[in-house]
Amino acid sequence: MIVLSRTVSIPDNELEITAIRAQGAGGQHVNKASTAIHLRFDIRASSLPEYYKETLLAASHHLITSDGTIVIKAQEYRSQELNREAAISRLVAMIQELTAVQKSRRATRPTRASKERRLSSKSQKSSVKALRGKVRQSHD
Repeated sequence: MIVLSRTVSIPDNELEITAIRAQGAGGQHVNKASTAIHLRFDIRASSLPEYYKETLLAASHHLITSDGTIVIKAQEYRSQELNREAAISRLVAMIQELTAVQKSRRATRPTRASKERRLSSKSQKSSVKALRGKVRQSHD
């Protein structure tokens, strides 16, 4: 059972975890041991609340396929168990990040001091620019 929040959790049977061989250099160990983990999580078939499903399916994330499956490959550790934990923690972090409710912006009005600062800087800039004109010489 993977806990996402106080009310939402994912049963273990909804995760499809397979051990595969890791890529890259590593010699004998990497060539014969299946330490990398391939985690697949089907959003549509899961027991997540509708809000979570809709939000995850609407998100454009590189780990979510077009058919609504989250695919995570973990191979940073030499042990299968550590890679399994890393994949699950990445899944949890991703779901929590994508389903976090954004705080709505409350419109505020500018303060009198900020208005005065803006106006004084405008007049100062305009006087600087006015002084940039051609210099007229008076002929006596």
